[in-house]
Amino acid sequence: MADSDTPDLLRLLPDAVHRSVKPGTALLRLETTHSREGILDGAWWPRSRDIGAELPSLITALTEHLGPVTRVGLDGSAWDELPTRVMVDGRVVHIDSFPVGDDTVLITRGDRDHFSLMLVTPDTSPDAARAAMARAVRADNVTEARQILIDTGSDTPPTSA
Repeated sequence: MADSDTPDLLRLLPDAVHRSVKPGTALLRLETTHSREGILDGAWWPRSRDIGAELPSLITALTEHLGPVTRVGLDGSAWDELPTRVMVDGRVVHIDSFPVGDDTVLITRGDRDHFSLMLVTPDTSPDAARAAMARAVRADNVTEARQILIDTGSDTPPTSA
C-alpha cells in the first residue's frame, strides 16, 4: 500500500504518545508550505510546564528544519519559571517573556525572521491536541491560536475517567 493510499487516521499519533515519548522529544508540527500565508507556522505540544526540560528539544527540532534559532518569545504565565537564556547544542538562545496569554510561542532565526507556533497545553487530551495541531498547520488557516484551542476543546484539561 502506498503512502497516498494510507488513511489519514493511520498516520496520526497514537493516543498514548504524549505519555510514551521519551523525555527530550518535541511533539511539533510545522506548516509544510513555503508560502507562510497562514497566521501560524506550526504547533507545539510540550509534555510539562518545565521550560528547562521542554525548550531544548523544541529548539533542536526547529534548528533541524529552520536553521539556528536565536530567540524564543513565551508567555511567562504559561510556564513554571523562565530563564533569560538557555544553552542548546552549544548555542545561546535568548528567551523573552511576555504576559500576553495569546497561546503562541514566537521563534526568531537570524535577525528578523519570525515563526509563530501555537502552544497546546501539556494537559490537553490527545484527540483535542491532534485536532488543534492539524488545524494550526493548515496553509489556509486564518484563525488565531486561542480560537483554535477553544474550537477543538484544547483549552480545557481532559476529564478523568
